Parts: sequence; structure tokens; C-alpha cells
Amino acid sequence: MSSVDSIRSDPSAHELKRRTSQGAILSIAAQGAAFALRLGSMLLLARLLFPRDFGLVGMVTAFTGFLGLFRDAGLAAATVQRATITERQMSTLFWINVAVGMMLAALCVATAPFVVWFYGEPRLFWITVVIGIGFVFNGAAAQPRAILQRAMRFQALAVIDTVSLVASCAMGIAVAMAGGGYWAIVVMAVSLPIVSGAGAALASHWRPGPPERGTGVRSMLWYGGTVSLNGIVVYVAYNADKVLLGRFWGAEILGLYGRAYQLINIPTDNLQYAFGLFAFPALARVQGDSGDLRNYFLRIYALLLALCIPITAVCMVFAEDLVLVLLGPNWSEAASIFRLLAPTIFVFALINPLAWLMLAAGHVVRSLRVALMIAPVVIAGCALGVVGGPQGVAAGLSAAMLVLVVAVIM
Repeated sequence: MSSVDSIRSDPSAHELKRRTSQGAILSIAAQGAAFALRLGSMLLLARLLFPRDFGLVGMVTAFTGFLGLFRDAGLAAATVQRATITERQMSTLFWINVAVGMMLAALCVATAPFVVWFYGEPRLFWITVVIGIGFVFNGAAAQPRAILQRAMRFQALAVIDTVSLVASCAMGIAVAMAGGGYWAIVVMAVSLPIVSGAGAALASHWRPGPPERGTGVRSMLWYGGTVSLNGIVVYVAYNADKVLLGRFWGAEILGLYGRAYQLINIPTDNLQYAFGLFAFPALARVQGDSGDLRNYFLRIYALLLALCIPITAVCMVFAEDLVLVLLGPNWSEAASIFRLLAPTIFVFALINPLAWLMLAAGHVVRSLRVALMIAPVVIAGCALGVVGGPQGVAAGLSAAMLVLVVAVIM
């Protein structure tokens, strides 16, 4: 029996509960460490670099981030969600992921001149090219990570994520201290998937065979394609603010907004990543039992909300203090943006977990419909606010998300 086939798709209720509880503890602990690392690196880089450095990279990542939605073509999620999967299917999906990663890297090279033209900034060419390297490693790591998640090996995933983040932060800070400017952020972004991918390959103890036809992966490709399309719609919506600010207000203003946006999202992004890491495979294992599916989801959902509500309140009340302590006095203008973005913490905590439920149950089309409802409202809110600069865009984004809460949950 292969290493993939040996993964049980129907663990007992007791075993599933044990693995889920263990996954919750390990994932939250790992993301707590990740939060401290990201916050610490942000604190140091904010004092070593200038807003323009962050703005330059932010201009590029608004485009390369879109390409990043295809880095695993949704096939990692398909692997985890699948009730049963064979070695041949896994190997075929691995080579598809590698091919996609190489295509994305090539697209970064091809689109670099367009990015330079769009923003009128020559330095963006090589930033775009170098960031594209990470796609190759993301593609190669997709299936090994999916194996670990499917097997609910959360301890291995926690170690991989923590070590890769430590390594990337250390390299980025070293480049910044050496006077590398914006290249520090680029190095940090590229080194993360390289180290993470190597760790996943070693921990999974799995080596792919050759790709084959007739392995029955068509339904998985459809599932993955729909997941990717969902991600595209959501990405366009949630990055319209940065594209608009970069285009009409320049790198300096985008740098301020980007720091405030990243700072406000670090705690909830880490929490939601940690919860999703164990929630999705756990929900997928009970997808055939609507009662268990509902009960598992509601317990996870309630815990996430209980953590995010106080975070939202603290960010709104102590915006100036948080920005001063974490970013320094040079970033004081970001405090008002930070406060205006605070409501999005609670809104994301309300609506994002619903995607785990829909995807685990195989309702990918329904999830896509929700995304198509969200996108135009968010883009309109950001577009209406762009005349007010970063504060206007922040207010527009928060207002749009608050409007969407009731519609999405219903």
C-alpha cells in the first residue's frame, strides 16, 4: 500500500476529535510564534527601510499576488478534500503543479515590462522577475504539503512553517541591515517558499512517480479550477485598494496604507490560517454526515470569533499607540488608516470560515457565487473612497465589508 493510500479517509469519531484538538493546539501555537516573528520583522524593517521601499514591492505584489492564486491550481485543496486518492493521481497532480509554477515564473518575466509601464517605475522590472522565482517552489511543494495536511500531521506543518518563517525573516533583516533597501522585502518573500517547500518534501517522505494519463484526476482538476477561480475573484476584490492607491497616489502613500493594512491583518491572518489548517481536513473527513459537519464547524467558528472580537476592539481603541510602538514615529500617519481598517478584522472572521465549510462539503460552485457577490461591492467601495486618499480607501473598504456581512452569512 502506498504512503498516500495508507492515509485513512474515515477515522473514528474519537480519533478525529483527538487529531482535530491536537491540530488546534499546534496550529494556534505555531501561528502565535508566526505572529511574533512577523510583528518583530515588521518592527525592525519599518525602522530600517522607508515607506517608498514597501510601496515599490507593494506595486509588484498587487500583480504577482494575482498570479500566485494559481500556484497550486487548487489541487492541494482537492487532494485534502478527496475521500480517497491513489499514488498515481498524486504523482500526476504533482507534475501539473510543477508545470503551473514554471509557467507563472515565466509570466512574471513576460509581464515585468508592463508593470514598469503601468506605474512608470523602472525599478519594478527586476523586483517582478525575482519574485516570480518563488512560484516554482510553491508548485513543487503543493502536493507534499497536501499529504501532510490530509494525514493531519499538524506538528510537522507547524515546524515547517515556523522554521521557514524564521529563515526568511532573518535573511530579509540581514539584507536590510546591509543597506539593500527594498531588496530586503523581496528576499524575504522569495526565501519563504524555498525553505517551506524543502521542509515539506523532507517531512512527507513521498517522492512522485511519472505523470500518467487515465488516472481519474479530471474531477479533481474541476474542483481545483473552481477553487482557483474563487481565489481570483476574491483577490481582485481585496487588492483593488492597493492598485488604485498605487496608480493615483504613488509609492509613498501606498507604502503607508500597505503597512497599516498588513499590521491590522497580521493577527487575524495568522489565526485564520491556523484554524483553516486543521478545520478544512477535519470537516472534509465528516462531509458525509451533515450533523457532525455542522457541529464541528460551529465549535471551530465560535472559538475563532471569540478570539477576533477583542482584537478588533483593541485595534480600534488603541490605533495610535499600536502604530507608534510597532512601527515607530515615522509611521504616525498610518494610525488613522489602521483605525479605519479595524472593522475588517471582525468581518473577515465572520465570512472567511464559511469557505472552509463549503469547500470541505464539495460546494465549490456555491463558494464561487458568494465571491462573485462580494467582489463588485468591495471594488465599488474602494473606488468611491480613492478621492480621499488612503483614509478614504480604508473607510470605503470597511463600509463595503460591513454591508456584505448579512448577505454573505445568509
